[in-house]
Amino acid sequence: VQLQASGGGLVQAGDSLRLSCAASGRTFSSYATGWFRQGPEKEREFVAATGWSSSSTDYTDSVKGRFTISRDIAKNTVYLQMNSLKPEDTAVYYCAARLGTYRSTRKQDYAYWGQGTQVTVSS
Repeated sequence: VQLQASGGGLVQAGDSLRLSCAASGRTFSSYATGWFRQGPEKEREFVAATGWSSSSTDYTDSVKGRFTISRDIAKNTVYLQMNSLKPEDTAVYYCAARLGTYRSTRKQDYAYWGQGTQVTVSS
């Protein structure tokens, strides 16, 4: 499966953005999906993940209550709605997919990755 992330940009603290990750090649219905991010001089870290159902989700503590991961199987797309953005959310955001139902928080469990989209939050 090939992944294409989009939707990043430059915003001010408190603003919202919605990232999209479109899949091609295979249907998303057989894959768990996740979002990760990598800030300047930082390792790539887990942000959010969902299993086959959008009701099965997991978030890193720093984004709980602000970010929402969802997926539209018909559009073969997974989304990351980001509200109340903070400067510390600044990073390149990557979508990822793994075959199966388990919504892993570990980047090494994901075999497929998008190219990343830059999110910059100014204070």
